[in-house]
Amino acid sequence: MKDLLEMLPEHFREIPEVVELQNAFSKWANAMHEARDELFAQFDVKTATMKGLALWETALGIATDISRPFAFRRSRIESKLRGLGTTTMGMIANVAESFSNSEIEVVEYADEYRFDVVFTGTVGIPPNMDDLTAAIEEIKPAHLAFAYVYTYRTWGMVKHMTWGDAAAYTWEQLREGTL
Repeated sequence: MKDLLEMLPEHFREIPEVVELQNAFSKWANAMHEARDELFAQFDVKTATMKGLALWETALGIATDISRPFAFRRSRIESKLRGLGTTTMGMIANVAESFSNSEIEVVEYADEYRFDVVFTGTVGIPPNMDDLTAAIEEIKPAHLAFAYVYTYRTWGMVKHMTWGDAAAYTWEQLREGTL
């Protein structure tokens, strides 16, 4: 914010009492603007911090775990917000994408009362699967079963490597693509 003294006419800037008073007011005004900006940051899940995240979690009925990093807590909140309303396969894909941060495909088998969550944009098992499972269980219709389908790197995908090249990596790194 602009210094309040700069907003006064030139002749007031030379009076010591006015200068002292305006400097005090400037500190208060700046503190008020900072507090306002911090408050507005709490209204957006992406910028919310400790207090804001706790309020979001309480409002959505999510257990607050302050030992978890902000990014983890934000993904749970965003997942819950995406899961509001009538459940569709698109909604389930949207929720799963918020946990895996990659593309998801949901394949529905209506006659079998089940669906698969296919991780098309992730090689290997994404982190935080327990919370993803809990989120899907919460939004899906109770009569539907579901399973996860993971993508792994096959030997055909690494055939450009020699055995000597592959020896530099662990089996997990080769299989899950963390090269």
